[in-house]
Amino acid sequence: MQEFIAKHRDEITGVLSGFDRLVFRGTLRSLSHVNGMDIYLAMNKVLRKDFGRHVQQVSERLKQASLAEAVKRGRPVKYLTSPQVDKEALVRKIATQDGIRQGLIGVLTSVELCRSFEVYRNRETKQLDLVQRWRKCLFLYHYSIHPRWGFMHARIQTWFPFSIQVCLNGREWLARQMAAAGLGFVRQDNCFPWVKDWARAQRLLNAQLRVKWASRLDEVARQLNPAHEAIFRTFEARYYWTTYQSEWATDVVFRRAATLRRLYPRLLHHAMTTLGSRDVMRYLGRRLPAGGEVPKNFHGEVVSDLREREEGVRIKHALNGNSVKLYDKAFTALGSVLRAEATLHNGDDLRVYRPLGRRPPRGARLAADATRDCRPAPAS
Repeated sequence: MQEFIAKHRDEITGVLSGFDRLVFRGTLRSLSHVNGMDIYLAMNKVLRKDFGRHVQQVSERLKQASLAEAVKRGRPVKYLTSPQVDKEALVRKIATQDGIRQGLIGVLTSVELCRSFEVYRNRETKQLDLVQRWRKCLFLYHYSIHPRWGFMHARIQTWFPFSIQVCLNGREWLARQMAAAGLGFVRQDNCFPWVKDWARAQRLLNAQLRVKWASRLDEVARQLNPAHEAIFRTFEARYYWTTYQSEWATDVVFRRAATLRRLYPRLLHHAMTTLGSRDVMRYLGRRLPAGGEVPKNFHGEVVSDLREREEGVRIKHALNGNSVKLYDKAFTALGSVLRAEATLHNGDDLRVYRPLGRRPPRGARLAADATRDCRPAPAS
């Protein structure tokens, strides 16, 4: 990428590299297994025969606390009868209609699969057993315009163990950073065809890497469930935050659309005819022997895909749920964008090395690991 940028530097107005989509998951690790749930029940003096009634009461308490802010502010709470509904499109329409520029837009509720607990009578032992199973429960999706991150959403599972997912966008966040700094820019969707000072914009993007994620995400968790401390008064349960999905995008902005339209077909042809599975494996962090042969113990699959979309043509190389992509977008009179993007949906397929005995504090590794893992290898 650096060689490409250097070669065409006279035709390029600016380059931005940083987070695009980020999805974090919050887990109450002390309640993520049957033994933990058993301890919780014992500390709250709840017998297994009373399990159903107790968890139903706690779930109802969580729902009321979570929806209290929406009720207080008169924001809509909508139940979705179908998983096919485009949640983001629906909420953005509500925000536009109601003129919401900051704060809670609304809450969408939906019944979905979840990992939870159940008590059943064991026929062999004649006792009540507590087990963990896939079940269906109500999820609450809180959509808001965050003062720092902009448009985002966070959802909470209303049954034990109350897992949380937080989704935000680094480019949305950057737009708010630039606006606050008085830096002029033109935005199209989630990219910027023109920025007054590209170097300054990159510094703002780099600042996103220094966020103390654990404390910030704990704030979101408290907003999702204000009753958390009361529910876990006798049992310590803190959220452990991990990066579930992440995208790292490099936008190369060309001065003239004609230049990008001339170069892009060549890049696509090169990507489909020259790059092989070994190249993709290297891009996505796999170490290969000096001879380049694929290790015998490798059982994954490399898939290359070329697709024409409304926004433009996209080339994608994927390995075990993670991918590198290239596509053109935002053809405007001020600039046209070529985006290279690394998308991680399977963190287990990647390794992050640290010095022995220097484990980071709780949650502190999230931004660092996401930054290291998202970026394609230098050869890309």
